[in-house]
Amino acid sequence: MTKKVLIAIADGSEEIEALTAYDLLKRAGAEVTLASPEGGFVSMSRDLTVVSDCSISEVENETFDLVVMPGGLPGAYNLRDCEALDKILRKRAEKGEAIAAICAAPAFILAEKGLLDGYEATCYPSCEEGYSKTNWRTEEPVVIDRNIITGKGPGAAYLFALALVEFLYDKSARQRLESDTMFK
Repeated sequence: MTKKVLIAIADGSEEIEALTAYDLLKRAGAEVTLASPEGGFVSMSRDLTVVSDCSISEVENETFDLVVMPGGLPGAYNLRDCEALDKILRKRAEKGEAIAAICAAPAFILAEKGLLDGYEATCYPSCEEGYSKTNWRTEEPVVIDRNIITGKGPGAAYLFALALVEFLYDKSARQRLESDTMFK
């Protein structure tokens, strides 16, 4: 069965984090939807323009196996402030469904909303300050705790995306992608 993934992006989102996850999840066979608060064109953090498939509110009631949020500023703030994404994340958290975030997103979206309380997580170092209800492990490139996968930052984007593939599928899917993309 095909896995469905939502990658939420916004103006100021980090390209390498969003697009590496998109690429590797597609290679693994997932059906990936890129959605943004308004839909349409998104100006990423390094001025790359990406066209989202739809607005986040258009997919608010759809079922996904995983929701992914890249970091980048002000992208993480723009996603944090999106009401439709907030509803999606809170429903998923209540049900223990998979959520992934990298860089500034674990702190400025998930921890800000209280969704990382009692979890271990990583994020871009210094973003975690002020969010003491999370057990931060910012020395780690990727941390998986129950249903939440977090990544440290742009340099960990590939490891983060591989962890998403393994979480959704299995270790052999990850190993196949590592081989196919000459990672190892």
